[in-house]
Amino acid sequence: MKNQINWGIMATGVIAHKFVSDLKLLEDANLMAVGSRNEASAREFAAQYGIKKAYGSYEALVADPDVDVIYIATPHPMHHDNALLCLKAGKAVLCEKPFCMNVRESKEVIDYARSSDLFLMEAMWTRYIPAIVKVREWIDSGMIGEVLCLKADFGYRSELNPESRLFNPALGGGALLDVGIYPVSFASMIFKSQPKSVHTTAAIGQTGVDEQFGAIFSYEGGKMANLMGALRTDMGADAWILGSEGKIFIPDFFYAKEATLMVKGKGPERFATKIEGTGYQYEAIEVMRCLREGLKESPLMPLDETLAIMETMDGIRKQWGLKYPQEV
Repeated sequence: MKNQINWGIMATGVIAHKFVSDLKLLEDANLMAVGSRNEASAREFAAQYGIKKAYGSYEALVADPDVDVIYIATPHPMHHDNALLCLKAGKAVLCEKPFCMNVRESKEVIDYARSSDLFLMEAMWTRYIPAIVKVREWIDSGMIGEVLCLKADFGYRSELNPESRLFNPALGGGALLDVGIYPVSFASMIFKSQPKSVHTTAAIGQTGVDEQFGAIFSYEGGKMANLMGALRTDMGADAWILGSEGKIFIPDFFYAKEATLMVKGKGPERFATKIEGTGYQYEAIEVMRCLREGLKESPLMPLDETLAIMETMDGIRKQWGLKYPQEV
């Protein structure tokens, strides 16, 4: 594939602004087109970021022959249809998390991408930022011995607005899909598997979505993860990885600008890096690497793992008795 990759951006919301701001930091990423359901919004977004083309529909965006890969930044319930729209137009896809609403939707999208030999990746951007890359290196090299336990939380205080995407069930509202997916996916990355059992509880709010939840994941050999997520409680986003020979602390693992390794008998080793922008550019770098190498999925966020994580989250919601309107 050519050295410069042409990107299309689907939607113009908050997450799209963050992603595109970081994408502009990469010389080999060319902002070719943006699509919105509102042409005025697309034109305004294109003018702000110097994007060459603006389309007033997603269909027009995916039909652009100059676009190599499309970043999907639409609300959760639209991911399934939007991803299929892109794939059926022959485009590579980077789809925001949560990948889809449930396992059934996720499997349909993944199966289509594989049958069509097209690149597809969930945008779990935190896996690619330098501090998390360093954490994986420490673990894989045995620095803390056998990983025994993980504690990871991600929660913030948001004012209740029944019509917002955070609290509206029809828009996939709730802590699990919005913020809980980060610690759940983090546990999957650390333990390289899904839990054999899950014990979970949630506070279901007046709009019918989970406003906060807690979960204990149990793995083979007595290993476990203690995870929490919240929309109405400011619990921060720290993570501890505890091993037989040491531990790792990641303050604010959501952004992960630093991590500290503590090994028995040694002084702490701190890794810190200055990140320009928010950090979304690192997942874009991975997408472009995969496209140039002819890979159809990223080895750091493989599609089988995306599907397995969604199965875990479906199981969590089943314990709560929580279904979204489109699932009933």
